[in-house]
Amino acid sequence: MTDARRIVVKVGSSSLTTASGGLDADRVDALVDVLAKVRSGGEREIVLVSSGAIAAGLAPLGLVRRPKDLARQQAAASVGQGLLVARYTASFARYGVRVGQVLLTSDDTSRRAHYRNAYSTLDQLLEMGAFPVVNENDTVATDEIRFGDNDRLAALVAHLVHADLLVLLSDVDGLYDGDPSTPGTSRIAEVGGPADLEGVTIGSAGKAGVGTGGMVTKVEAARIATAAGIPVVLTSASHVADALAGRDTGTYFHRTGRRSADRLLWLAHASTPQGALTLDDGAVRAVVERRTSLLPAGISAVEGEFSAGDPVELRDTTGRAVARGLVNFDSKEIPQLLGRSTRDLARELGPAYEREVVHRDDLVVLTPRTAP
Repeated sequence: MTDARRIVVKVGSSSLTTASGGLDADRVDALVDVLAKVRSGGEREIVLVSSGAIAAGLAPLGLVRRPKDLARQQAAASVGQGLLVARYTASFARYGVRVGQVLLTSDDTSRRAHYRNAYSTLDQLLEMGAFPVVNENDTVATDEIRFGDNDRLAALVAHLVHADLLVLLSDVDGLYDGDPSTPGTSRIAEVGGPADLEGVTIGSAGKAGVGTGGMVTKVEAARIATAAGIPVVLTSASHVADALAGRDTGTYFHRTGRRSADRLLWLAHASTPQGALTLDDGAVRAVVERRTSLLPAGISAVEGEFSAGDPVELRDTTGRAVARGLVNFDSKEIPQLLGRSTRDLARELGPAYEREVVHRDDLVVLTPRTAP
């Protein structure tokens, strides 16, 4: 871990707030103290993925706990994001470090041009000596508010910036083989792969009413990152210095796979399908086994309303999702293409229709663990 040059650190709401739910300036400063000192030597770069926007906006809006309805969650995020970044800006200013705010949505990063822009922005911030603070755009990104408390986002950002290490901070000092508050449970120091966690009951962590993340989402984020070739440390915010120094703390998840094409990880884990295409058996084999593009001839049905460039789900005849991809046609165009060859379509409708419905470069096959 000590040789990791580019690191993504994720901190959750429960590690940044007071018992009443507001931002805790002392806890923010304590985290910044560690991060600023680690990067001060110039040899290590850090990207911080920080939750806390909704929590920071509760008190100013007169809310005592996290609201359940989406509109008030987004209102709290709108107020709180500015307060959160202002707190980080003031804290890093003690070290003469500028903060750059980066708000992402899954749509931003599952599309090719948007993905390149996101990478370029983060890479340029690091090159210019600024400290990127990333959050999902809570005011418009409904998926984040309902799932994951930025754990999944952190795994995807780690992949996006080509990180060497992902550190997930919690209010629990690692993964345990049972309820950490129960006598006799032990910390799991290392996880070599999914098989190591078979039979382990993974519970939730975090202060009720502040964040949405728990241990389940952190383990899922670790699975995503390690499958993409990025090792992960899961530990408490109070042990972040130990984690970055490579000392024995928390739970270390070994990498289980190799780095995949950048956008494909986002397409598999961060995109929201706007519709679905049903494939015949031959097309399923071609897409899944031979990794070919999807042609009109192999499609038997279309579902939903979507535009060219939107992510769609590819299903077999039983309705099981087998792949996900960015479609090249609007949903209104596809019915006239079903089951037909590109040659016939080009002859009848013009050369614009002599192309794939989903190109293989914009397609990711879903494993059983990836499929919804």
